[in-house]
Amino acid sequence: MLGSIKDFKYKLVKNFLTKEETELLKQFTILFHQRNDSTFDTKQSITMDTMNYGNPATDALLLTKLKKMEEETKLKLNPTYSFWRMYTKFADLKKHKDRPSCEISCTVMVGSDNTPWPIYIDGTPIEMKPGDAAIYLGCDVEHWREEFQGDWHSQIFLHYVDANGPFKDYQNDQRQSTETDFDNRADAKLPDRI
Repeated sequence: MLGSIKDFKYKLVKNFLTKEETELLKQFTILFHQRNDSTFDTKQSITMDTMNYGNPATDALLLTKLKKMEEETKLKLNPTYSFWRMYTKFADLKKHKDRPSCEISCTVMVGSDNTPWPIYIDGTPIEMKPGDAAIYLGCDVEHWREEFQGDWHSQIFLHYVDANGPFKDYQNDQRQSTETDFDNRADAKLPDRI
């Protein structure tokens, strides 16, 4: 039997979210996208997709899924930040590795127009259904998505660091905040690389 995620590098977790959580977050991201007039990705996306860093709803998910993430990774973790994006037609995700705050990453499929769109992790395509998540070593394995041909696809990203690892100082994405006090996030500077 394998030990922690550091041994197996990535895994698919079916039903990471309950049906109720999935529906709530799907409706949240759709409504936010429809009403969005200010939070567009102008750095990494030619489609200027709706994105949001450290939203209270996704930060709440980051904190409430901490125990599950520790069970799945077999590591003591500290939360760093949450992020979500509504991908639209022709969006992609360039092949990359993440910055230190994303040592242990989780991409959660919230909803879509049912167009298949796998994430590739370490060269392996991983298909997810709403509520499923892929957990992976963001700094160690390359991950990407090919160009999206559907209408919409919503993903939430939850990022953590190993509490005993080399990036432990990146807890809370190095902002002045505690594990349960994310009030300072409204004034936080958005990192150059999300």
